[in-house]
Amino acid sequence: MRRVTLGAGREAPVTGLLAEPEGGPGAARALVVALHGGGMSSGYFDGQAHPDVSLLSLGARLGYAVLALDRPGYGPYAGLEPDGRDVAEQAGVVAEALAGFAEGALLLLGHSFGGKVALALAADRAPRGLVAVDVSGVGHRLAVPAGRAARGDGFGARQLDWGPTFGLYPPGTFRASRSVVAPMPRREVESVGGWAGGGADVLERVAVPVRFTFAEHEAWWRHGPDDVADLTGRLARSPRVVVDRLPGAGHNVSLGWAARTYHLRVFAFLEECLAAGGPTGREA
Repeated sequence: MRRVTLGAGREAPVTGLLAEPEGGPGAARALVVALHGGGMSSGYFDGQAHPDVSLLSLGARLGYAVLALDRPGYGPYAGLEPDGRDVAEQAGVVAEALAGFAEGALLLLGHSFGGKVALALAADRAPRGLVAVDVSGVGHRLAVPAGRAARGDGFGARQLDWGPTFGLYPPGTFRASRSVVAPMPRREVESVGGWAGGGADVLERVAVPVRFTFAEHEAWWRHGPDDVADLTGRLARSPRVVVDRLPGAGHNVSLGWAARTYHLRVFAFLEECLAAGGPTGREA
């Protein structure tokens, strides 16, 4: 695993963590590009509290290349864009960064705010080789007031991100996560209501298979039967839409005990899309 910088000539380059299988990039079955949620960084996908929770390590062992990016407003160059960018602007930045990097089959993986960026990328700036999108911790109907996204203190706010009990996470998770937590840029906070208020119309333009995962204790987004039916109904151009539930998990699915299960399902979904070339069907 190594840190990489994409678009080094840009005023604010895009950085990230890259894990590759033995044999290097040419040996990878596909590339997974992972986009973290608000208030995190690329290290979210390389959880250090337990060997089972790192998406990057697991992906490399299974023969995939995994690139976890620091979205605009995060990472070593965060100070160059302190206010951040909205969803559409971030999708453009990531698309440009990947243009000279990605080759072969590619899966976009997004968590929370990163899930919005992944869907916007697929809708309007699809990278070459894109075969599917896999998102967690994001829907289209907020379960809390949009302004709540700006709150970062108090156990009530922590419950939204982490779930009802810290027992969902390996011991040491919160100490190890200090290095991946970052302030959520102002424009990102301000755009939360816009997605729920109509920005999610990007779903109508996504034309690749999509999988949504809702944690058992997901509290930011509504994911009841009616919500899921409306969500999947908006993806009319997608040849396949899958909705999964993840027991024993809070919003931050990639840092908990359920992370390995979730990550294995990500790679299983990718394999299905690679093998079938975009199967049709609706699953929930």
